[in-house]
Amino acid sequence: MPDLLLVPTAAAPATAAGDTAWLLAAAALVLLMAPGLAFFYGGMVRSKSVLNMMMMVFGALAVVMVVWVVVGYSLAFGDDLGGGLVGDPTQYFGFKGMLEADPEASYPITLFAAFQGLFAVITVGLIAGAIADRTRFGTWLLFAGLWTVLVYAPVAHWIFDFSSGDHVGGWMANELGALDFAGGTAVEINSGAAGLAAALVLGRRVGFGRDPMKPHNLTLVMVGAGLLWFGWFGFNAGSALAADNTAAIVFVNTLLAGCTGLLAWLGVERFRDGHATSFGAASGVVAGLVAITPSCGSVTPIGAMLVGVAAGAICALAVGLKYTFRYDDSLDVVGVHLVGGLVGTIIIGLLASSSVTTVDGLFHGGGVDQLGKQLVAAGVTLVFSFTMTALLVWVLEKTVGFRVDPEHEVAGVDLAIHAETAYDLHTATGGARPHFGQG
Repeated sequence: MPDLLLVPTAAAPATAAGDTAWLLAAAALVLLMAPGLAFFYGGMVRSKSVLNMMMMVFGALAVVMVVWVVVGYSLAFGDDLGGGLVGDPTQYFGFKGMLEADPEASYPITLFAAFQGLFAVITVGLIAGAIADRTRFGTWLLFAGLWTVLVYAPVAHWIFDFSSGDHVGGWMANELGALDFAGGTAVEINSGAAGLAAALVLGRRVGFGRDPMKPHNLTLVMVGAGLLWFGWFGFNAGSALAADNTAAIVFVNTLLAGCTGLLAWLGVERFRDGHATSFGAASGVVAGLVAITPSCGSVTPIGAMLVGVAAGAICALAVGLKYTFRYDDSLDVVGVHLVGGLVGTIIIGLLASSSVTTVDGLFHGGGVDQLGKQLVAAGVTLVFSFTMTALLVWVLEKTVGFRVDPEHEVAGVDLAIHAETAYDLHTATGGARPHFGQG
């Protein structure tokens, strides 16, 4: 995200109605990504757990936004407590001191805070895909709140909180100098590493590697991918925090990376399997969007197309790693978001252009300095998120229980947890609900 605009100060330009209007629209677009993700993930699971999958995303939306207003924003964007590691949790507690309009600010601080909170929502929602079909809903909600505080907010502080005036921000953005326009580290690598840790701690689904676990509704997957792509323009271009040339470049780059990600994934499928599938098309779009998220403000349109090609091809190959290494990442969060986030974050060091950002990458004559910074940022985020998430999931599993009972998993978590089914295929029953379950 661009420097100096993250925390409005007295030195900022007068309020721009156009910038505020764009940020309002961008925040709404990011909010739309939550139901988009619910459709996308809902279509990917088996029919007996589609409602639970969608509820995990909607539940994350509710919990994370409440936690964000109470303490999450302050941890991420409050004055640094030392070492660039975390913000002051009391500074903006409950949005304290943020409600009065600042005539010197370029947009309302509450709007920026809500926009950032929706980033946290999507990040937590992504993790749900790695542990689909086998988790207790109540424990998931508890996890969502705790993970926001313990993992997401610190990483967001590291990379998104720029120092300005008397305000001291995070170490990655200000001391290391890593570039991440809209969340390759805080959102993509963070969620992918967390998904891998959670999947390993909870273990494989009953029948993994033996029973067919194909997407049950590819129409929902395609609709979800379309909504995600639409919302992603708010996610990326909105991170310019202004209706300006940067937002326009980022918009174009986001569009192009999604297109080339789709084409590259289908190319791999066609060469490897002999078929280009709708599921591959949807996955390729998302892979391209994931990789362009950190790099959209650093590369040219040609660079964006290369980012999409790299992500689409590499992620198409990476999703098969779970069968090689026997970890059950239900909906390919690792293969798409972790791997795609790594591609997009690291490739900045190769493709960044001073015609778009402040530095040149290796391929534009800038040397390896920025590449090294990107590798550090990606590596630290991965290790921190994986370690903290594994510990948190292990504690929750040992205390309140995180995984559903095997018999309920086999019967379907929709019935076991929510006492509902997604599709009423037996209308003669009159729609009666069984009264059992575990939360």
